[in-house]
Amino acid sequence: MSAYESLLRIPEWRFVDESMSARSRSALESFAADDALCHLVGQQMSAPTVRTWVHDETIVLGIQDHRLPYISEAMRQLEKVGYQSIVRNSGGLAVVLDRGILNISIILSEKDTAIDIPTGYEVMLAFVRLLFPEAGERIKAYEIIGSYCPGSYDLSIDGRKFAGISQRRLRHGIAVQVYLCVEGSGAERATLIRDLYKIGLQGETTKFVYPDIRPEVMASLEELLGISLTVSDVVIRTQNLLNKFADGVTFSGLQPDEMELYSFYLHRVFERNQKMLLQK
Repeated sequence: MSAYESLLRIPEWRFVDESMSARSRSALESFAADDALCHLVGQQMSAPTVRTWVHDETIVLGIQDHRLPYISEAMRQLEKVGYQSIVRNSGGLAVVLDRGILNISIILSEKDTAIDIPTGYEVMLAFVRLLFPEAGERIKAYEIIGSYCPGSYDLSIDGRKFAGISQRRLRHGIAVQVYLCVEGSGAERATLIRDLYKIGLQGETTKFVYPDIRPEVMASLEELLGISLTVSDVVIRTQNLLNKFADGVTFSGLQPDEMELYSFYLHRVFERNQKMLLQK
């Protein structure tokens, strides 16, 4: 057992499944939920938590994406093809959310023992490898050139990216988030982001260098593993994995006494997003 896997083997996990209930809601609500849970877990007011979440067609823009010279035009085009756009409260570039994408957040506390940034990424890598034993060590972590939201912890199989990892840190809590392209076509999703940059740039040169998207370097797990695989299947795998890690798993959404904190973070996330959108 690796040192990273040992961080997952704890007496109790809390599991918050919003893979169905969050779909029709704004993805901003998920960022607020993770912030609230980060606070709660970080201050040891909650057990370490895994949250699964899915949203309908949404493009989550990074701050640099929002600075594209023709971003308003690009967002209008996305709306025409059925995608709403939001600006997230953390780093990174544009990603796609839809019903074939499962997001998993692992939320840990470093109040007693520090967990550095590389360790956070490695914990999620270990978790994903355990989720998909049929791929196991074939799952690699390195930047996939030509993918959207590229980074050193792009997850790929045979050179084709199916996931990316990010982190959010707040009040001694760490939310390590992965988006898993489970179902459908990874290339079609990448084409959406390629078009976002094409319309958003319109040939202009900018100080920030945006990725040159090559849709063929992205794929879904269903495509890569050659098996029938759904988001629901992966949620069940996540539950089963947590049961192996812990003596007990508590299935619990945000409780009434936690909602005030959630409302605080929700207001902050929506207010920040609105300010960004009004700048265009």
